[in-house]
Amino acid sequence: MLESVKLQKRQSTIRQTLAALAAKESPDENEIRSMGELDAEYTTNEVRYRAALIAEDDERRDAKNDLETRSDQEWSDMVAKFELRQVALNLDEGRALDGETAEIVQEMRSTGGYRGVPVPFEALEQRAGETVSTGTPDPMNTRPIIERLFPASVAARLGVQSINVTQGSEAWPVATSGAVAGWAATEGGSIGDASAFATAEATLSPDQTLGAHMRITRKAMKQSGAGLEAAIRRDMAAAIGAELDRAVLNGSGASGQPLGIVTGAATYGITSTDMSAAAVSWAAFRAEVVAFMEANAISAASAIRLGLTPALWSDLDDTLVSGTAVSEWDRMVKHIPQSNIATTNTLGAGTAILTANVGGMAPAFVGLWGGVDVIRDVYSDAQSGGLRLTGLVTADVTVARGLQTRILTNFG
Repeated sequence: MLESVKLQKRQSTIRQTLAALAAKESPDENEIRSMGELDAEYTTNEVRYRAALIAEDDERRDAKNDLETRSDQEWSDMVAKFELRQVALNLDEGRALDGETAEIVQEMRSTGGYRGVPVPFEALEQRAGETVSTGTPDPMNTRPIIERLFPASVAARLGVQSINVTQGSEAWPVATSGAVAGWAATEGGSIGDASAFATAEATLSPDQTLGAHMRITRKAMKQSGAGLEAAIRRDMAAAIGAELDRAVLNGSGASGQPLGIVTGAATYGITSTDMSAAAVSWAAFRAEVVAFMEANAISAASAIRLGLTPALWSDLDDTLVSGTAVSEWDRMVKHIPQSNIATTNTLGAGTAILTANVGGMAPAFVGLWGGVDVIRDVYSDAQSGGLRLTGLVTADVTVARGLQTRILTNFG
C-alpha cells in the first residue's frame, strides 16, 4: 500500500477519535493527554502526507512514461509475430486464430467495425525473415505507415505523411492571417492596425474505400507457412501500395477516389505552371526553388523533394551544358540531393512536382482508418477449391498548405 494512503487512513482514524473525546464535557487527565498526543501526531502526519504525495507523484510519472513506452513496444513486438497465414486459413477452413495473431485481431475488433478479419497495416511490411515452424518474423525496421506499405513510394519520397485514424475525421487548423508588425512613426504613435487571427481547416474524412482482390489456390493453401506468408504479404502490399500511391498524386476526387495532389492543385491552392514553352533544364526547376525561397518556405535548395517522370529524367541527363560534359541532371543533383528525387510514371507525361516540409508540417497527409479489413469469398473458386480474399482500406488525402507544393506540367 502507498505510504500516502496509509497516512490518509491514519488521519481519518485520529479525526474520529478526537471528535469522540472533544464531545465529552469533562474529560479526565488521560483523555486530555490523549487529545494532546493525537493532535501532535495529526500535525506531524500532515507534513509526512505532503512529502509522500510529492515522492509518489515522481514515481507515478516515471511509471507512466515507462508504461507508455512499454505499451508501444509491446504492440510492435506483437505485430512482428502476426501471421497472415493464420488469417488465410481462418477464412478458408475456419481454423481458429491463436497466439499474438488472435490477440491483435481481438484488439482491432474492439476499436473498429470489420466484416472480415482485421489486419494491421504493419503486418504487410516486408520482413527480414518470414514465418517458419520454429521461429517468428522480424520487421526490417519501424517506419511511418505509408512507407511500411510501399517502401519505394513516390508519395513517401515527397514527404507525404501518413496518419492512422481510429474513427471519425481528422482536421488541421492552418493559420491564414495573424499578427502584423509595424513601426511607430512618432513617439507614442500607433504601430498599425491589428489583423484578426484566422485559420482554415484541412480535413481527412473516411469517405473513400480502396479494395484489393487476391486469389489463393488450393495448392498454395496447403503449402508450409513461409511460402504462403510471403505470397499474401507481397501481393496485398503491392496492390494496395501501388493504387494508394497513384491516388495520393492523381486521385480524381470522383468515382470513390480521393482528390490527389496534382489533380487537385487548384482546389488545394497549389501553384501549377504550364511549361509547354520551356525547355527541360535545371533553370526551369531552379525558378520554382527560388519561388519557395521567396515565400520563406525553405532556406536552401537541399530542403526540396522532387518527383518527375522517367522521360524528364532522360531529357535532363541527355542535355549537356554547351561546351561541357556536364548535363542538366548533374546541375540539378548538385543542389537537390539525389536521395530527395523520385522518378515515376504515376505523375503523368511531362509533369514534375516539388514539395517542402515547412515548420515541421508535411506537404500533404494520407489518412488511413484502422487496418486492412480482409473478407473471404469461398464460392467463386469453389470448383477448384480456391479462395478469394478482398482487402478493404479506408483512406483519404488532403493538403494543409498549398505553398508547400509546386507543380510543373506539359514539359515538351
